[in-house]
Amino acid sequence: MKKFLKWFGISVGGLFALIAIVFFVMALKGSASLSRKFDISDEQIPIPTDAESIARGEHWVKAECIGCHGDDLSGGPFVEFPFGYIDAKNLTPGKGGAGTEFIDQDWVRAIRHGVNPEGHGLLVMPATAFWYFNDEDLGAIIAYLKSLPPVDKETREPNFNLLGKALIGFGMLDKGVLIAKYIDHETRPVAPSALVSIDYGNYLVNVSGCVDCHGPTLAGGKSADPTAKAAPNLTPGGELGIWKEEDFIKALRTGVTSTGRQLDPAQMPWEHYKYFSDDEMKAIFLYLQSLPKLETIAP
Repeated sequence: MKKFLKWFGISVGGLFALIAIVFFVMALKGSASLSRKFDISDEQIPIPTDAESIARGEHWVKAECIGCHGDDLSGGPFVEFPFGYIDAKNLTPGKGGAGTEFIDQDWVRAIRHGVNPEGHGLLVMPATAFWYFNDEDLGAIIAYLKSLPPVDKETREPNFNLLGKALIGFGMLDKGVLIAKYIDHETRPVAPSALVSIDYGNYLVNVSGCVDCHGPTLAGGKSADPTAKAAPNLTPGGELGIWKEEDFIKALRTGVTSTGRQLDPAQMPWEHYKYFSDDEMKAIFLYLQSLPKLETIAP
């Protein structure tokens, strides 16, 4: 019996040692992933200075950026977990803001490629969606960001403890955190015509990252956020199949569906999608209605 207990103890000890080794190896792998550098070539994006273009940029920023960076775009705590935290960057030219250090090419790399001026990937930056912005819209966005009034706010650099780095090493936080590795940095987006059309609706769905929550076919899914709930089917096979155009616009404007259900802005960010124009919402609805009728996919 003593011999059995001795060997049992050795086996258990060896198992724990093996687990510890694997854990530390994955933590090193996660640390290496966080330190990875991307070599992004300069892109010559014209940055306009006229009032109309800046207003167009403001329109995009309100629809796509304030949900993370705040109404004044000064950033602040965004992801807080026991294993790490990530702050949304202050985008203004105030103290601690990107506007004090970014040149035009830095803005392009950050928005389109999810990479900071030092070449490291920005964390939880939805560049897989923003990659789709055509040069004209991207230039307008940068023009507006450069026009922001300064807000003094220091934000923290992202930080992960050993557990957080191990989780990244295991790939458990990969798609939600290390965005830049999933972007094709060599190809360029195609510019659609800004009309109420299926093509333009597809463009708006892409730049808004709808697939991140609703799945690659938009038939249902769940975002990488562990607190997220299952997102509904947006194809005609789901609830939207019986909606009218005015129902869709009302839902994005007010957060209330055709059945009177209130959308949770923490799950469905209608509070900033409401800044889309009527024509843009019509284009999105037109595109969604053009999709094949798919059964809802459970996440």
